[in-house]
Amino acid sequence: MALSETYKKIAADGIWHNNIVFSQNLALCPLLAVTGTATNGLGMGLATLVVMIASNGLISVARHLIPNEIRIPIFVLLIAALVTLVDILMNAWAHELYKVLGLFIALIVTNCALLGRAEAFASKQAVKPALWDGLMMGLGFTLVLVALGATREILASGTLFANASVLLGSSFKFLEITVIPNYQGFLLMALPPGGFIMLAFFNRW
Repeated sequence: MALSETYKKIAADGIWHNNIVFSQNLALCPLLAVTGTATNGLGMGLATLVVMIASNGLISVARHLIPNEIRIPIFVLLIAALVTLVDILMNAWAHELYKVLGLFIALIVTNCALLGRAEAFASKQAVKPALWDGLMMGLGFTLVLVALGATREILASGTLFANASVLLGSSFKFLEITVIPNYQGFLLMALPPGGFIMLAFFNRW
């Protein structure tokens, strides 16, 4: 298979064919917990994306140095170190969003998707394909988080990307849209059961 075709396949798998949520049914805890708004989904998605790229890259670089017998604990330690770094940076630079996502940022360590990609792909591939796989898998996960969060936010409160300026800065305030003015809201969509319901619709689609 040509190199360009390999990268195209990795991209297609990460974003759609082997999507973390729809195909692998992984990372459902953060998916359902933080997608009350599109902004929260984007924040969690970007944090996971950064950790996934970095963990894939580090594990690929060190794959020949890691003893096969203890590879899983080492993968978990590497991922935990990266998550701790992201957690500290988000607390410093996006504290308001951190207060919403704080617990779930730490739980990225237990996200089976990261460990799964480390074991199934990064530990067996060169650095560039591993980084590309991390980017595409993380991007696919982020797109699902944002799509689910946007749908739930519109149905729950009639807004879209509320408080986006908290995550992205004041220059992105234009993203904060009132989709349905004077909307009374649909509380179920803001609660975890609403996440389950919308995920079921997304999977059906």
